[in-house]
Amino acid sequence: MIDYQFNFDVIWRNWDNFLGALGMGLGLAAASLTLGAILGLGLAAARISGKRWLDRPVWLYVELVRNTPLLLLIFFVYFGLPEIGIYVLDKYHSFILTLTLYAAAYMCEVFRAGLTSIPNGYLEAGKAIGLRPAQRARYVMLPMMFRITLPAMSNNFISLFKDTSLAAAIAVPELTFTARQVNANTFRVVEAWLTASILYLAAAYLIAWALRRVERRYAMIR
Repeated sequence: MIDYQFNFDVIWRNWDNFLGALGMGLGLAAASLTLGAILGLGLAAARISGKRWLDRPVWLYVELVRNTPLLLLIFFVYFGLPEIGIYVLDKYHSFILTLTLYAAAYMCEVFRAGLTSIPNGYLEAGKAIGLRPAQRARYVMLPMMFRITLPAMSNNFISLFKDTSLAAAIAVPELTFTARQVNANTFRVVEAWLTASILYLAAAYLIAWALRRVERRYAMIR
């Protein structure tokens, strides 16, 4: 018979720490997605450029990152690079760098699919009205690509938010690290991890709800 006495007093005493850690995770995900999207867009442009000397290195980078566990990449950047004399920032910036490179590999494929799915007729229409290549990219390709890829970008943001739990491996004080600390200090195993799970679930649901509203609103723009 299970004889476990719940005591959530330790959770209330550490509630500010849990909320701060949740905010840390959201900030890490937002920063990484923003930087990863910028880098991923450049990589996608290289992949569809038709130039083999641009396409092949990017393809190799994407395949390498997408098929390597994220935790291994975190350890390599934070612990491995300093050992070979490559300057690395503190644990926060090191994790953001790793997650950015990880996100860029996925966003590259998302944007590449979005760019290649734009009907050629729209680009021809842009040419017909005298738009230069840069103008066609700005006023035709990017808005359409954004509309096409927004659902995938939303899913990637939620995924990146959940991946921030791996930052606990290098002592970044996000939600998982905080729950582990509370657990170690108070021995309230169920309460600490249940609270972290609920916060992850609630945050992911709210993110999904907000982004779905953005998707619907953007889809109404003609």
